[in-house]
Amino acid sequence: MKKKYLELLVCPETGENLKFIPKSESNTDNGCLVNESNTVEYQVINSIPRFVPLSNYADNFGMQWNNFPKTQLDSYSGQSISSDRFWRSTNWPKKSMKNKLVLDIGCGSGRFSEIALSSGAIVLAIDYSSAVDACWNNLKSNPNFFVIQADIYNLPFSANSFDYIYSLGVLQHTPDVKKAFDALPKLLKNKGEICVDFYEKSFKSSLLPKYWLRPFTKNIDNKKLFKWLTLVVPYLLSLSIFLSYIPFLGKYLRRLVPVANYKGIHPLNEKQIKEWALLDTNDWLSTAYDNPQNSITISRWMNEAGLKNIEVLKVSHLVGRGKRIL
Repeated sequence: MKKKYLELLVCPETGENLKFIPKSESNTDNGCLVNESNTVEYQVINSIPRFVPLSNYADNFGMQWNNFPKTQLDSYSGQSISSDRFWRSTNWPKKSMKNKLVLDIGCGSGRFSEIALSSGAIVLAIDYSSAVDACWNNLKSNPNFFVIQADIYNLPFSANSFDYIYSLGVLQHTPDVKKAFDALPKLLKNKGEICVDFYEKSFKSSLLPKYWLRPFTKNIDNKKLFKWLTLVVPYLLSLSIFLSYIPFLGKYLRRLVPVANYKGIHPLNEKQIKEWALLDTNDWLSTAYDNPQNSITISRWMNEAGLKNIEVLKVSHLVGRGKRIL
């Protein structure tokens, strides 16, 4: 465990500082974190502090990212898909992030942590699922990176800790989206900045096939659903691609097929198109929660949190940006 980041953590139950007790002198990758009053203990497994049960409502994400840990990393795909989304969404000057403390909420396998690290930032990443294992394996060689498994509703950080906070593609998958968002602004330092994004809630989006399939598919065992999707997604993808070639109507017809089809959208090769299709289709159909938001709601939440310089706009998703001024 990277002990130099221990001082950034507090007990989420009592707010006390934590001390690390290794399993043994020869095994410092495992052990536990104990609060000052010795009343609460958290496991450290494979160098990652675990503040939540190892199995939870985000198991589907943990499973997929541990099966495909590198698929959406720009360093693996050879593309700038994650980078483009990160910088367009945050609009943060890269040079301003150097040596600043950044919190990645819902890191998955680390696609956006990798981008933030490229700016010279110090990145603490959290995820509720076992995706933290994939993220750690991908990025642990970077001395400016640390990851923990934690609950957004009960974060192990003190207020006023971070210069930047972002959460991309995550908050709509929590049980209470507003409560999840409200947990974040207070963690910003004075003049700290936050960026969050959401699926957009609209009549058009409500017609997407995933929303009328999810009531059935989200109740299927994660492993069984993923195995089934592994078999059917290639066929659904081929159908979606075929329909997209129909003049005038193709771009609409392809959306009727319940599969994530990025052909013609992202510059991926055929193997990557299939992997991204499988991962995002699994996201659509297996997640326990999927709660899109609209711009009015996001603006209200950011205003209620006391943020300034608020912007809510459509990038690839519906993005909210703001700054905390104390």
